[in-house]
Amino acid sequence: MGRMNEQEEGKKPRFLCLHGFRTSGEIMKKQIGKWPDSVLEKLDLVFLDAPFPCQGKSDVEGIFPPPYYEWFQFNPEFSDYQNFDECLAYLEDFMIKQGPFDGLVGFSQGAILSAALPGLQSKGLALTKVPKIKFVIIIGGARFRNAALAEKAYPSPIDCPSLHFLGETDFLKPYGTALLESFVDPVVINHPKGHTVPRLDETSLVSMLKFVEKIKKLVSCNSHATAEENEILLE
Repeated sequence: MGRMNEQEEGKKPRFLCLHGFRTSGEIMKKQIGKWPDSVLEKLDLVFLDAPFPCQGKSDVEGIFPPPYYEWFQFNPEFSDYQNFDECLAYLEDFMIKQGPFDGLVGFSQGAILSAALPGLQSKGLALTKVPKIKFVIIIGGARFRNAALAEKAYPSPIDCPSLHFLGETDFLKPYGTALLESFVDPVVINHPKGHTVPRLDETSLVSMLKFVEKIKKLVSCNSHATAEENEILLE
């Protein structure tokens, strides 16, 4: 049996990053860029623009330059969605061409989407042509409110290592807190800000690094297992 080579031992967890409503991949790259190098250097992050051009005013206008995009559209009660299936197909197509990815990082609308995808995938309702999503990092997220979709997305607590950022003054905090029940052993980072990608203070940095080390080990173990399986098949 061969040993893991250096490349496998040093494999970084690869995350697809899904930005907030009416922003962009480039904007999310800047938002996450506030995190320290001690975190960023351990992750392989890929930023994607949502499929639909912004169909209204963006909250980041004047803060970040356009263009702005949205993953899907919804009614004021956030209970009815348009272009959701198109969004899922667009994501899967990108993941087939640019993958494989180990996990998802989502903020706001991207976080709501990221939190629902492992459950939808486990039910065979999304991302059926790509490897299993192993981890999620949810920043300012929530559950889908549409009952039929929620039933499919959160059929039972999802056994997928998850890290959740909850902002003290975030308008989505109650919904982000409720989302925790949809995951097995979620790791939570509370921060004093609102609906934003926060900087990491001393305490949250420790939690973040612990989570990153945990998933890095899982990725390395998975790579090792795959290499061993391949060797057996070749013998």
